Amino acid sequence: MPDTPKPSDAAKPRTRPKAASAPKPEPAPVAESRPARGKKAAEGIGERVADTAKRVGKSLRASSQTWAEGNAEIGLKMIDQAEQNVQQAFAAMRAAAKAKDISEVMKIHADFVRDQGERSMAQARQIGELIVQVGRDSVTPLRPGGAK
Repeated sequence: MPDTPKPSDAAKPRTRPKAASAPKPEPAPVAESRPARGKKAAEGIGERVADTAKRVGKSLRASSQTWAEGNAEIGLKMIDQAEQNVQQAFAAMRAAAKAKDISEVMKIHADFVRDQGERSMAQARQIGELIVQVGRDSVTPLRPGGAK
């Protein structure tokens, strides 16, 4: 018997056969596994942290060295000033010892006190300026680009 369409087949709409779906491309092979990439990233971060720590350490050493040298300079300046003050005091005492009367002693003493006050102000200003300079010089290595 020839193939004759069945009445039930005629009622169905004709559909095209589905085209074969294109194969999905396979993901490109990953050269490294995730753990390997993570390890490399951690090593890179570790190197950057180590480099930063080395730079900070170098800056701190330079800053400490500058601070120590500056403090030594301040200490020597204070000793020089104290020596100068003692010499001036002895000079005033010698002059007072050679004075002919009490009014001359009073004048020598007044001159010494006035001069010592001016000298003390100048010395304090010098020490203050040195302290400020040492502070500036000491923090320079800690600033970006300060220590090379």
